[in-house]
Amino acid sequence: MCGIIGILGKGEVSGALLNGLKRLEYRGYDSAGIATLQDGRIERRRAEGKLVNLEALLAKKPLHGQTGIGHTRWATHGRPNETNAHPHATDKVAIVHNGIIENFQELREELSAAGHVFTTETDTETVAHLLTDLLNKGKTPDQAMDIAMARLHGAFSLAILFADHPDLMAGARRGSPLAVGYGEGEMYLGSDAMALAPFTNQVCYLEEDDWVMMTRKGATIHNNGKRVNREVRQTTVSGALVGKGNYRHFMMKEIAEQPSVIGDTLQAFVNPLERRIELPALPVDLAKLSRLTIVACGTAYLAGYVAKYWLERIARLPVELDVASEFRYRAAPLEPGGATMVISQSGETADTLAALRYAKSQGHKIISVLNVPESTMGRESDAVLHTLAGTEIGVASTKAFTTQLVVLAAFAIAVARARGAIDAGREAALSSALLEVPARAAEVLNHDEAIKAIALKVAEARDVLFLGRGTSYPLALEGALKLKEISYIHAEGYAAGEMKHGPIALIDENVPIIVVAPSDDLFDKTASNLQEARARGGRVIFFSDADGIRRLGVHAMAAVELPKVDPFVAPILYAIPVQLLAYHAAVAKGTDVDQPRNLAKSVTVE
Repeated sequence: MCGIIGILGKGEVSGALLNGLKRLEYRGYDSAGIATLQDGRIERRRAEGKLVNLEALLAKKPLHGQTGIGHTRWATHGRPNETNAHPHATDKVAIVHNGIIENFQELREELSAAGHVFTTETDTETVAHLLTDLLNKGKTPDQAMDIAMARLHGAFSLAILFADHPDLMAGARRGSPLAVGYGEGEMYLGSDAMALAPFTNQVCYLEEDDWVMMTRKGATIHNNGKRVNREVRQTTVSGALVGKGNYRHFMMKEIAEQPSVIGDTLQAFVNPLERRIELPALPVDLAKLSRLTIVACGTAYLAGYVAKYWLERIARLPVELDVASEFRYRAAPLEPGGATMVISQSGETADTLAALRYAKSQGHKIISVLNVPESTMGRESDAVLHTLAGTEIGVASTKAFTTQLVVLAAFAIAVARARGAIDAGREAALSSALLEVPARAAEVLNHDEAIKAIALKVAEARDVLFLGRGTSYPLALEGALKLKEISYIHAEGYAAGEMKHGPIALIDENVPIIVVAPSDDLFDKTASNLQEARARGGRVIFFSDADGIRRLGVHAMAAVELPKVDPFVAPILYAIPVQLLAYHAAVAKGTDVDQPRNLAKSVTVE
């Protein structure tokens, strides 16, 4: 899940490469580096840690040259230090890499026996030596790339410089995304369109097993020994760097943006005059759909979990929900008449993309819920439901999650209408409830200070338990995930009714228990579980509406009153306080909120 960029420029490129890397740092921040060609030599600058360290190094030791590549790393093979930082180089080539070379050990042994000396622990260095070996044997760069592609196993994207060819840059894609950008007398490579947006809006996306040779005049793309053509399209991705504004962290800014982006997303799916859901053309007849399979990872998986409740309860549609990293390995039988939905912020998550391809191989049509329609998943889906969250920089997903829920809620209503599970009046009522969410979300944000005070107490805990029932159960899971991601506090989310089947043994006066409980038809059951926890000394923190607080708030260590809404839309609103709780706990502990350790925004490796 590293970020890569390459530029064949008219002038010096190191500053532009650094700018591109700033837009890619969400993909990894263990180390960073840049290589350029100077007078037939490869020159590099690399630094351990975040991009600011590389920026400081370049200020002291500038890099010159009009051809260059850059990399920001999420470590897979080899410790995250300067030695293992990309670009890796020999006297012939420099290379940056996103992904994993599965047969690197075999290749490394072969090349070592041939006299190549390795200086790093990475799989990437093997590619540099393989290409060098081929060039030393008289192969041209084109020939070397063709042979190397046949020999490399794994999932990867590559950008490569050749010391003897200052007007040439190579790229390759297998499993990991790579885009080619077209400029005026300049050419670009990048992990995504966002990295290239400051330089060009003309982008070509490489397809599986493509490799490309670029000069300043254009690009030739090859696949399995043949030249191929790929569509050059105009991207709508903004070239402006996203700033934090007056906020301390991107995460808080993105939490605060939720009323706005939820409203933007609703406008795309809800006709406010008719109170009716309007979806784009879909590849399946919703009325005849026998089963929907939902596949995703992380927070997106939990959005799918909420959707499973909605679709089964409101639309009476059977739903299979699976973690993308396990889905295809189960070789799940996908019944005829069904469809598969994938959910992803980036549209590049490797496990989810592999699940998409497995479902397609089984004859399923693919509906994707994506924040980046131009992503690989978007291009390989039969239909895209676009979440209009805008660029999300914070690694812990916030506004992407709530806009996913909005899209999935709209989808559930549309399916219910198509299947005759609801009438026009019920559709209008549910649509009206959705249209109220932006205003209610703004009200939730007004409780920020109260949640901050609670978070200061949570930050002292070693273990935290989140409880919920119905659609609040996935919210309990999401709250626990958020707390783990950015504060490094061990947290567990449980269906409230399951507490007595094991987790209750953990409860004592040192374990905060976060109860997510809107006053819906499951409230009384949740109330009983709350009392069970309290009877064992548990410190209960209660998120509910006025009715719920009136009934149970007195029994809680702390309570936050949230707006009263239709239970159908409650999960969207109740996501916000658990996000705020995690955020303030992380700030109190002094962790890196936007770039938590060991994580990256877009997970493009398995």
